Amino acid sequence: MSKVLSTLRYSAEHEWIDASSPAKIGITQIAADALGDVVYVDLPEVGDTVTAGETCGEVESTKSVSDLYSPVTGTIVEVNQEAVDNPAILNEDPYGAGWLFTVEVESEGPLLSAADYASANGGNVE
Repeated sequence: MSKVLSTLRYSAEHEWIDASSPAKIGITQIAADALGDVVYVDLPEVGDTVTAGETCGEVESTKSVSDLYSPVTGTIVEVNQEAVDNPAILNEDPYGAGWLFTVEVESEGPLLSAADYASANGGNVE
C-alpha cells in the first residue's frame, strides 16, 4: 500500500503540500504509483501565478499524461530543476527529492488531511 505522510495535506487531485513558507508542492506516492514510470514533467515557471484547483503543468509517464493541479493560489517561488532533469525521482522519492515547486501562498483550495486522503485513495498513513 502506498504511503501517505501524516505531516502533509493533500488535494483530491493527488498533490501534496507542506506547511513551510513558501509551501512546497509535489505529487503523492499514490499518484506516482498509478502513473508508473514518470518520464517528463512540465512545471510552471518562477514568477508565474497559480490558482487553486486549476491546472499548472503536467506529468507524463510511460502509461499516460496527467495534469497537475495547484492546491493553492499564489506565486511560484522555485521550481525543482532536479525533477525536470530526472523525472524518475518522482517515483523514487515523491515526498522528498521529488518535490515539484514552491509557492508563496495567497489562499488555499480545499485540502484533505492525511487520514482523509488515505481513506479516499487506499493509502497507508505514516
